[in-house]
Amino acid sequence: MSKKLVAYFSASGVTAHAAKLLAEVAGADLFEIKPKVPYTKADLDWMNKQSRSSIEMREKTSRPVIAETCSNMDEYDTVFLGFPIWWYVAPTIINTFLESYDFSQKTIILFATSGGSGFGKTVDGLKYSVSDKVVIKEGKILNGSLSKSFLQAWLKDIEL
Repeated sequence: MSKKLVAYFSASGVTAHAAKLLAEVAGADLFEIKPKVPYTKADLDWMNKQSRSSIEMREKTSRPVIAETCSNMDEYDTVFLGFPIWWYVAPTIINTFLESYDFSQKTIILFATSGGSGFGKTVDGLKYSVSDKVVIKEGKILNGSLSKSFLQAWLKDIEL
């Protein structure tokens, strides 16, 4: 039996809601990816080209420091990795997370929340942060009012 983890970064709470429900339905453990320096409302102002999030997303090598690590990552076979879509891709803190562990022999299934865009080139952008032996699968955009039955159907579709 495989052990599952739902790891997520949430700036405003929307992705956190989706992650918690997914973990419950999937019977998975939950891990929040928290930045060492929390984002303020001003940091998240995407209209301001000098805001922290705008600068991080413009600088593709930016790697925000994560506050704590998942001490038992080696126990998981499947990792659901969730985040809000920023500028049509994952926030760079997701690259930090992926570069912090050895995901060999694991499957990573992405899920995201978005104000209107899909995954875009997110998978391609994240593949550079893991070894070529790691499988990253584009999952679902989980917006709006999610139901347990919707998530159960998705998990059945991906055979988990």
